[in-house]
Amino acid sequence: MKPIRYTIVPKQPAAHLFEVTLTIQDPDPEGQRFALPTWIPGSYMVREFARNIVTLKAFNDAGRKVRIEKADKQTWQAAPVKGGALTLRYEVYAWDLSVRAAHLDDTTGFFNGSSVFLAALGHENAPCVVDIQKPAGATYRDWRVATALSEARGTKRYGFGLYEAQNYDELIDHPVTLGQFALATFKAHGVPHDIVIAGRTVSVDMDRLAADLKRICEAQIALFEPRTKKAPVDRYVFMTQAVSDGYGGLEHRASTALICNRTDLPVVGRPQMTEGYRTYLGLCSHEYFHTWNVKRIKPAAFAPYDLSRENYTSLLWLFEGFTSYYDDLMLVRAKTITEADYFGMLGKTVGGVLRGSGRLKQSVAESSFDAWIKYYRQDENSPNAIVSYYQKGSLVALAFDLAIRARTDQRKSLDDVMRLLWQRYGRDFYRGKATGVEEADVPALIAEATGVELGALFTDAVHGTRDLPLEALFSPFAVTLSPDLGNPGGDGDKPSLGARVRGGAECTLAAVHDGSAAQKAGLSAGDVLIAVDGLRVTGSNLDTLLSRYLPGSTVEIHAFRRDELRVARVRLDGPDVTRYKLAAADDKRGTARKARERWLRG
Repeated sequence: MKPIRYTIVPKQPAAHLFEVTLTIQDPDPEGQRFALPTWIPGSYMVREFARNIVTLKAFNDAGRKVRIEKADKQTWQAAPVKGGALTLRYEVYAWDLSVRAAHLDDTTGFFNGSSVFLAALGHENAPCVVDIQKPAGATYRDWRVATALSEARGTKRYGFGLYEAQNYDELIDHPVTLGQFALATFKAHGVPHDIVIAGRTVSVDMDRLAADLKRICEAQIALFEPRTKKAPVDRYVFMTQAVSDGYGGLEHRASTALICNRTDLPVVGRPQMTEGYRTYLGLCSHEYFHTWNVKRIKPAAFAPYDLSRENYTSLLWLFEGFTSYYDDLMLVRAKTITEADYFGMLGKTVGGVLRGSGRLKQSVAESSFDAWIKYYRQDENSPNAIVSYYQKGSLVALAFDLAIRARTDQRKSLDDVMRLLWQRYGRDFYRGKATGVEEADVPALIAEATGVELGALFTDAVHGTRDLPLEALFSPFAVTLSPDLGNPGGDGDKPSLGARVRGGAECTLAAVHDGSAAQKAGLSAGDVLIAVDGLRVTGSNLDTLLSRYLPGSTVEIHAFRRDELRVARVRLDGPDVTRYKLAAADDKRGTARKARERWLRG
């Protein structure tokens, strides 16, 4: 097939408009059809990117207009062209400051190909060339380009010009950042990795960030390829948009798009490990691990993707949950955080899972399948109805890892399972062997990799709703697990409503947990609390007011539901457990300590 040529230019940054031109040299003689994806891989929700196309016109070689009509919500049908090329010119509205779509203003630009590049149906395997152009005007003279797309001959790295992709799937799997940005480069086992930070920042310690990410990346490469230390990419790009309040990431085959609070980034001259920086490193680690686990090792339902509709799989607990397990584990293995830091992060995950009663109603396999309608469309009742395949999935991975290690006396682990998945499904994925993992095959794959039949533990963890036996699984490693109640006699006696509150001037209940004091008293999500025992409540002082009472005390709460005033008598719950404490002890013979070191050090 002849190459398809795209041109994208930030035509009107102040109006947030990209102009895109698509030229196909050999359109379908019966009339070429074009379509835009309805979702982006890694974010399991139909987002209807076609709604952001503002204008669209078609032309033949002579520059005359060709009739083109909308066939459905994301598809266009062009009239037949008698010989010669067909060109589309269209505008895309880009005002989504996230990792999923496209954003443009006079300070920066960003786009995923899935939200700006129409596919010429029937020509998805044709090579693609995209001309990324600089916006006009002196304001943009210092703008650069950051992307993992391959530069065509004559285009300098970070420069505007021509970039190439082998096919449409590769084209849309390389996001692009435009504008001014901080840049650092390091090599992980010989492969160059770029760090791009866009947005207003102050004194970001790029050297420290590069050193930390180098250790994390090298630890992950060595996990999957312990002998060769060969990375699955020739180059990788971490691209981050720093904002005042934001968090998220989206994986791609040779890069990741990230968004974070600018205060999470490390500052020159301040070497301490802040919670925000630790969280940011965990996000980078998570998305980098996806380079293997989901971008190359895929569920069968994603091999290949159908971007016109939902793609259902019950395996997101493996692809997102296992990745969530390894993201923080890799931080401690790379020695960027301490064992105590890791136990603190793990205790927060345990608390997040055990806090919601949805874990007792939905399995992680069901959560994976329903991601399209439940996990990505959460409402006020979600804590009582669903479980996160990210959080509980990471605990499932932890349970499997601990069980395998204990049953094989540390000779095997979940690492061996990941390596087998890589060797069988991932290593050659982009060389034409587009096979994926079937759920029914996973228990046998674990047994093949480790010699361990997980049996009932697998069934209960994946398809059941009982809590995982973490205390028993931790025992061979001399690790204890207990609720973190704060200081006895202090925070440990703090009462709660059993509800989550939105901050702000008003004290609005965002979610009310099953069986909680608030629910028993008839309070609901959306209620605005205005007084506790006659004292005014705001979004910031509720905890302070309640701290003057003991669990079991009864208080009178006035609240508005819509425009109706309600009075509720609430018998306060005990402490709201949001995290758990993990503590390690040294056994006399040192067996458990050595097992723990093998687990945490790899």
